[in-house]
Amino acid sequence: MSREREVVEACPTELFIGGKWVAAESGKTLTVEDPSTGTALCDVADASPADGKAALDAAVAAQADWAATPPRERGEILRRTYELMTERADDLALLMTLEMGKPVAESKGEIAYAAEFFRWFAEEAVRIDGGYQIAPNGSGRFLVMRQPVGPCLLITPWNFPAAMGARKIGPAVAAGCTMVIKPAAQTPLSMLKLAELMTEAGLPAGVLNVVTTHDAGGVMEPLIRDGRARKLSFTGSTPIGRKLIEQAADQVLRTSMELGGNAPLLVFEDADLDKAVDGAMLAKMRNGGEACTAANRIYVQAPVMDAFAARLTERMAALKVGRGTEDGVDVGPLIDGTQRDKVRELVDDAVDQGARALTGGSVASGNGYFYPPTVLADVPRDSPAAREEIFGPVAALFRVQDASEAIAVANASRFGLGASAWTNDAAEKDRFAAELESGSVFINGMVKSDPRLPFGGIKKSGYGRELSVHGIREFVNVKTVWIA
Repeated sequence: MSREREVVEACPTELFIGGKWVAAESGKTLTVEDPSTGTALCDVADASPADGKAALDAAVAAQADWAATPPRERGEILRRTYELMTERADDLALLMTLEMGKPVAESKGEIAYAAEFFRWFAEEAVRIDGGYQIAPNGSGRFLVMRQPVGPCLLITPWNFPAAMGARKIGPAVAAGCTMVIKPAAQTPLSMLKLAELMTEAGLPAGVLNVVTTHDAGGVMEPLIRDGRARKLSFTGSTPIGRKLIEQAADQVLRTSMELGGNAPLLVFEDADLDKAVDGAMLAKMRNGGEACTAANRIYVQAPVMDAFAARLTERMAALKVGRGTEDGVDVGPLIDGTQRDKVRELVDDAVDQGARALTGGSVASGNGYFYPPTVLADVPRDSPAAREEIFGPVAALFRVQDASEAIAVANASRFGLGASAWTNDAAEKDRFAAELESGSVFINGMVKSDPRLPFGGIKKSGYGRELSVHGIREFVNVKTVWIA
């Protein structure tokens, strides 16, 4: 038996409800594909609304005991999960590559990234603070307490199958919340395996419940409208996020939303061009461009546009495309045919409107959902490639004359998740930090998340913050107590 088959067969494929692995109530399954070949990896349980309700029942039943569990014990479970993920990183990374497509080296990076979130929140579990004051006239005492918000609904995307779940599960566990999590149908295996590891780490039954399904709306909407869940955290597209917000309004459900992005990257003539190109490659090609913080719109000051475009094109053209398990591969497939078709349509439309493909720009024949690394120059600013999130290995270049124009076009977007600027001018650095409309701004660096820093968007990129102390506060209620 090949190692790939061993890793897949060692992964649970049933629903995880109330601490037990169970088949879907209907007996139905959904197929998980290898996007590099389009062939089936395995089948997993396909949950129905009844299964979703059973998962919420389990979370509600476990909530009181879990909230009463000492913070140190909750933190130790997260710490043990971090250690297990670190020990088994090779197998976890291979499993992720098989279901999502990214090169194994990137998958190992994500496992380390995800594990670090558990280590961070293991330490934050014992730091949930409050306040105490004596009334100014001495007539009483004021207490400010932070308590678990209650059972949570978590919905995660396919592009970072471990990390996006870890940065929701980590703070929920640390805060004392139970949860039902629904991973993306394309990439359920990483989350199922994580649930297995957390059980091994000592997480009690019912605290984490995992439902895999092709019918996300049919399963999750009843839970959102149920009234017993008290928190919804979602990472995904803006259109889906908008629907979830509408559903959550019925029960005034507390929500946090990390939605779409269309990140600008600004390069100015005084920047170190080699470092700017390095940064653009990381910012554009991390995860093959399938990242909400990917640099979709690259604005370059006119005097250095041609030199920047030539260097970026050379680097992009040299990337090796292939199955993520193969040696030396830089770029794997897109997640599925739908996503590949979307990228192809955006590129074709831009070229039809006058853009030039400096490299790539057409789909090669063969199996799998591959799209070549592509650089587009002279992209019309009103084209869909400029307005929409590309979510693929396509760098769109735009020429600007000065900082004022660059800031104006960067901000002329309904999104505001991440932005970066490359310059050595001290005054301009301060200006970009102040004026770029984005949840995160990086100067001479790529947009990324770090456990120590709050991460989230503005405008139609969402609201609420993950990570840092702000991340755990999304999972607690603030209670004011006056004792006379």
